[in-house]
Amino acid sequence: MEFRVIDTPRIDWTGDALAVGIFEHEVDLPGELAQLDEKLAGTLKELIEETEFDGKPSSSASSRVGSSSPIRKVILVGLGSSENLSLDTLRLAAATAGRLAKTIKCKTLGISLPVFETPEATTQALVEGVELALYQDNRFKSETEDKGPAIERVELLGLAGTEDAITRAQNICSGVFLARELVAAPANEINPITMAEMAEALASEYGFDIEILEKEDCEKLGMGAFLGVAQASDLPPKFIHLTYKPSGTPKRKLAIIGKGLTFDSGGLNLKVGASSIEMMKTDMGGAGATFGAAKAIGLLKPDVEVHFISAVTENMISGRAMHPGDFLTASNGKTIEVNNTDAEGRLTLADALVFTDKLGVDAMVDLATLTGACVVALGNDIAGLWSPNDDLASQLETASKSTGEKLWRMPIEEKYFEGLKAVHADMKNTGPRQGGAITATLFLKQFVEKTPWAHLDVAGPVWTDKDSGYNSTGATGFAVRLLVDWVLQ
Repeated sequence: MEFRVIDTPRIDWTGDALAVGIFEHEVDLPGELAQLDEKLAGTLKELIEETEFDGKPSSSASSRVGSSSPIRKVILVGLGSSENLSLDTLRLAAATAGRLAKTIKCKTLGISLPVFETPEATTQALVEGVELALYQDNRFKSETEDKGPAIERVELLGLAGTEDAITRAQNICSGVFLARELVAAPANEINPITMAEMAEALASEYGFDIEILEKEDCEKLGMGAFLGVAQASDLPPKFIHLTYKPSGTPKRKLAIIGKGLTFDSGGLNLKVGASSIEMMKTDMGGAGATFGAAKAIGLLKPDVEVHFISAVTENMISGRAMHPGDFLTASNGKTIEVNNTDAEGRLTLADALVFTDKLGVDAMVDLATLTGACVVALGNDIAGLWSPNDDLASQLETASKSTGEKLWRMPIEEKYFEGLKAVHADMKNTGPRQGGAITATLFLKQFVEKTPWAHLDVAGPVWTDKDSGYNSTGATGFAVRLLVDWVLQ
């Protein structure tokens, strides 16, 4: 699919389908829209009346145009209130237009939407919307379900001169697609060994430094929490550390840590009943986003040093499995009573955080499919954000607003740590059911000593069960764009 940015007025554009953005207050077709409607022989007005199109966000309608028109079809996409226009409104509108154009079998699509913030930011949002919405993962199907023609060319009207923004958007989407593919792949395809091979391939292609710590290396560093989780699996754990370094002096140094459970059985606290054990291939959604962001950063080459880290393993059941009640010692010397083997992600992150805290970076962010409690609190579309550092939290919230990947800052209620205290160890790995996402954060906080740190619980948004917005059913690649935006700030 080719993208072009052109200055052709929409009234003069020719091609298969023209997508036009309509605000709620514009459904009576004022000004230029009236001129376009006149040229299209009243098709816009007729379409609005027949479909009761109201201009609400992501609403859409399409119609054929008379045979004498240089445009075969017209697509209307709702933008909502003009006061609430945002980059994500445009991204979603472009996604809606792209999906509909594909459904009605168009090879060329023109998109005419208002500019928000800057032409470059607008172009990036529109390209992201179309690319992300039309992506399909057919790797494991013997025959693709998509038999229709593909969109071959998308022309963005009124945005000439922003070609660099097209490239930037496609580079970022490339990282999102990697994250989607990693999270969607089953556990017999993506495991600690293949994750390490994938990281080595990224390092080779983009010139990253790479360090992969084997089990023996982790033992020397005292990573008892990570290795406790790993000990039941027949596959060896892999502690992956990729580093992107710019050609010049970096303006800052950052780290991204992703939870990397390639499959989570729950251990001896086996996932049963409605726990969706078959979906636990997604428990490396944090690592998927981490390495997706690494690919995008490798393509974009910013003047920022970035470390990408994941302690990768399976959480399995065997005669070697850690027991409920076992004590583990993390690499900072703190002891943990394992009162639930299904709260394993925080154990792997504990040693990853200790490792990262010693790198001397300016800030670090971990992200993890950590708790069902966060999904209960915020639903499937919003990730939880915890940070004791207001500046870092603000940076991530700014990135969230720009990318449309939603975060909500949650409290770090220190007195809730009482629920994690153990009799004979420093702490338990789970606390009471109430406030479970907060106590999980307080657990992680025990393994960060000096570096500004934020924790993202992404358990809800890494997967969707339906096509919505710019995400198709399945893995979403959530947080890749947010992380890249944060790095580029």
